[in-house]
This record gives sequence, C-alpha cells and structure tokens, in this order.
Amino acid sequence: MNKPNYSDLKAVFINCTLTKSPEKSHTQLLVDASADIMEKQGVKVTKLRAIDHDIAQGVYPDMREHGWETDEWPEIYKKIHEADILVLAGPIWLGDNSSEMKKVIERLYAQSGDLNEKGQWDFYGRVGGCLITGNEDGIKHCAQNILYSLQHVGYTIPPQADAGWIGEAGPGLSYGDKKESGDREGLDNDFTNRNTTFMTWNLMHLASMLKQTGGIPAYGNMRKEWDAGSRFDFDNPEYR
Repeated sequence: MNKPNYSDLKAVFINCTLTKSPEKSHTQLLVDASADIMEKQGVKVTKLRAIDHDIAQGVYPDMREHGWETDEWPEIYKKIHEADILVLAGPIWLGDNSSEMKKVIERLYAQSGDLNEKGQWDFYGRVGGCLITGNEDGIKHCAQNILYSLQHVGYTIPPQADAGWIGEAGPGLSYGDKKESGDREGLDNDFTNRNTTFMTWNLMHLASMLKQTGGIPAYGNMRKEWDAGSRFDFDNPEYR
C-alpha cells in the first residue's frame, strides 16, 4: 500500500477552552495529539485559542461594521478560509459546549452566505471535525452540535469525525493532569487514542480526496444557477 502524501493540505485547530494562554488547557493536549499526527504527514497546521483573541459576538463577518470597536475574527477567518481542514475543540460545561465554542460557530455562520468560484457556499470542499474534553457526560451531545453546525454551513464530515475524553464524574483530575503515580490522566486511554487517530486520518483522507477531485460537484447546489434541470419541479401539476 502506497503511503499517502498530504503535504499540500492545511489544517486549523481552534481550541475553545475558557482558559487564556499561557495557562494550561486540558483540551490543548488532545488538540496537540491530533495535530502531531497531521504534522508528521506534512500537513501545515495552525493552532489557536479563541479566548486569546478579541473576537466580537455576532453573526456578521466583521462586527466593527455593526457597532463593535474591535474584532479579530476577520484575521482568524483568513486562516480558516485558506485551510482544507477545520477542527473545533473544547471543554464540556454543564453538559454543553463552551461559550467560546458557541461564539466561534456563530461567526462561522456569518460567512455561510459567501460563495466560491463555482457559485456554491464557500465552505464546500472543506472538511470538519471536533475534539471534546471534560469531567462530565456530554461528548456525543457536544459533538453532534458542532458537526451539525459545520455541515450546515457547507463542511463535509468524514466518518468518525469526533473524539473526546471524559474523566470520572464530579471534581477530580482532568485530561493530562498528573496522577499520584506520576502518569498523566487519560493519555493512555485506548478509546480516546483510537478515536482521535481515526478522526485525524479520516479528515486527511477526505480533505485530500476533495482537493484532488475539485471539491463537491457543483451541479444542483449552485445558488446562482438553480435551474429547472437541477431542482424539484415545484410547478409541475403532477406533484400537487
């Protein structure tokens, strides 16, 4: 089997932790695990924490045009727009995604009306995944919200596009914390390591396939050319 070459791919990981740098982020450890696999395959990886940036709240591409004095989102979006892969990562709080995650998703939604050179939504031809950490149940709930949101704005979701780790319910060690034995909590968890690896490779596989084939075919999903041949014939009396 020939080893695939993914050196032409770019990936962006956005950590939606509530902890500012340089403080330790448990989610960052899982981000690093996935990003390390990509980097070893030649993928150009960008990692950032949303909370380190002055991202305005709202659903417009640049909130400075809507009453906000500052907004770093347009610069962050340039990196996202250049990337073939987007991975959103974050913690579980009260069984749900963090406020930073919600804000990032809202800002992605602000760009969902942009069109690419084919006339499709601009996120077509890119792939998305997610990573979740926490000390309470909610990985699947958080993941389904993120992955639904990504596909809704045009990202393609590969198989097993989520991974996560949750510790014992209640106060206790978080992912990567040192145990009394000196080992680090969760880093040897087979389920988490397997899913993180599967997700990472599936993102690279699908991103490469889409790039090599020119993305999603445009027929039938072009907003500017929604002609009678590519849509349901609502005017046909047969369907009334």
